[in-house]
Amino acid sequence: MKLLLASMAVIIGLTSCNNLPKKKEQTENLSTTKTEKMKKILFVLTSHDELGNTGEKTGFWVEEFAAPYYLLKDKGVEITLASPKGGQPPIDPKSELPDFQTPATVRFNADKETQAILSKTLKLESINQADYDAVFYPGGHGPLWDLAEDKHSIALIEAFYKNNKPVSAVCHAPGIFRHTKNADGSPLVNGKKVTGFSNTEEEAVQLTKIVPFLVEDMLKENGGKFSKGDDWGPYAVEDGLLITGQNPASSELVAELLLKRLEK
Repeated sequence: MKLLLASMAVIIGLTSCNNLPKKKEQTENLSTTKTEKMKKILFVLTSHDELGNTGEKTGFWVEEFAAPYYLLKDKGVEITLASPKGGQPPIDPKSELPDFQTPATVRFNADKETQAILSKTLKLESINQADYDAVFYPGGHGPLWDLAEDKHSIALIEAFYKNNKPVSAVCHAPGIFRHTKNADGSPLVNGKKVTGFSNTEEEAVQLTKIVPFLVEDMLKENGGKFSKGDDWGPYAVEDGLLITGQNPASSELVAELLLKRLEK
């Protein structure tokens, strides 16, 4: 009997030992799979804070950063923040007013960790598209002055597009396509379905004569197939690698389309 019990103990011990490496291997494989699936998205924010010659401040619109940021982050996406000057990008003070608060902005206002990350954006000139799967540009009026003209931003967008990676922008941020080109020299948005902050919305905020150019007019002049939804309502358009949203209410919709594109 003792001999039988001893033999069973040896067999059980050997079986357990044989299982240990397999369990460890399975755990490592699961971890590797999870890492491989993690997507990396670059957020590019404005560094410009002057609203033309009005004496008022501008920058990026909080909702247009916060809503896409949290939607993507909560899905396990790794996000890197950059801006032309690096460091803290200016926040449009109007976007912090009570009338423009949403669940995403409320979360951001209480999120010290994300605020700290935002205060240390990387300089745009140091960014390489090879390190990311896609790029997203939040709006606010600031991008019309700097990102639309910034050579590093222009080159980065063209590099993402050339390497078959999605380029997304919301509200005034589609202004970044003002000078971007295809390999043949034609405007990047030529023949593409696009949207952005509409002329009627710009007129409603009484900045038509203040901004350096109107997003809707520019996209049309560059050959884009511009369309829009109701003023201030969510509306986004996807055409190949380009994903654009009309206004602040469209920011989360753009992020959803971007995520679906990356999961294809």
